[in-house]
Amino acid sequence: MPSKQELSQQIIEKAWADAQFKKQLLADPKAAIKEAFNIDVPANVNLQVLEESEDSYYLVLPQNPASVDGDSVTAPMWE
Repeated sequence: MPSKQELSQQIIEKAWADAQFKKQLLADPKAAIKEAFNIDVPANVNLQVLEESEDSYYLVLPQNPASVDGDSVTAPMWE
């Protein structure tokens, strides 16, 4: 399974190249990822996909490593 960063990059590249995938990703990200990459995102994972535009930018603050156990920081995206 790819790392979180690798999978994120693959998803972004596919969305840029495939308008139908991008549309599905914005509407139902779990289904889009399952269909395109055969990866099941667990039901307990809240996954949101937002598209930046010329006048909007989203800054994502990752979870502070000091607030989680060591296994969570290096674990794959969804176990």
